[in-house]
Amino acid sequence: MNLSPQQKRALLAPVRCFLLDMDGTFYLGDRLLDGSLDFLNALEATGRTARFLTNNSSKSARVYYDKLTRMGVKEAYRHVITSGHAAAHYCLKHFPGKSAWVLGNDMLKDELRDMGLHISETSPDYVLIGYDTTLDYAKMTRVCDLVRAGLPYVATHPDFNCPTETGFAPDIGAIIAFIEASAGRRPDVILGKPYRGIVDEALQVTGLPKENLAMVGDRLYTDVATGVHFGMTSILVLSGETTQEMLDASDIRPSAVFGRLSDMIPYL
Repeated sequence: MNLSPQQKRALLAPVRCFLLDMDGTFYLGDRLLDGSLDFLNALEATGRTARFLTNNSSKSARVYYDKLTRMGVKEAYRHVITSGHAAAHYCLKHFPGKSAWVLGNDMLKDELRDMGLHISETSPDYVLIGYDTTLDYAKMTRVCDLVRAGLPYVATHPDFNCPTETGFAPDIGAIIAFIEASAGRRPDVILGKPYRGIVDEALQVTGLPKENLAMVGDRLYTDVATGVHFGMTSILVLSGETTQEMLDASDIRPSAVFGRLSDMIPYL
């Protein structure tokens, strides 16, 4: 992975669209990472584009759009593909006319309803879990009861932690772990990175073949693994969760490693 400047340029040359993770890659919490806007400007100057691709289902795409607007991101780059979108499309296809019990924030539930999902608190046909930052013991008990009863069980994404400005907050991977400890089951399907559901969303939205896409992010087991598993250029940035020590110990090998997004600018 110690690529020469010529190798870095050759690696990035076919990429027409960069699929960018958000938290830990473009910003950290509410703080824009240095050089992130410069990177988008460099893409525009070289005839490339970007789409944000996030596993975080605690917020709706509209919330992300508004956040990017406040951070100074141009209109052309505010399109956000979320694991919630991928989950909604999966459930509409595989559970037509059925009702979901959703573990998630109200804004996720509203977005799912807007996309056509039926949600039921009392008589659901399947369980859909997201990253719920309003989680309480009553919700924990209810979701375990439903999963234990054998209902089909879908999760938006697998991330264990969500990076914050002060460290990490437990993400849906921790929720999946407590459900497994209590109910003895893991999700029947997971839609976010590094799984196919969100990749299918990205292919449809961009209209590009995987050979012209690069997956960029700060996590080996989600962002980088997505690129590796689905034949896209995979780029790790060391601005979020993954440290050099974690990379050295991992079997997941990105196509290239940069400190932050803006470090790619000289090779575009």
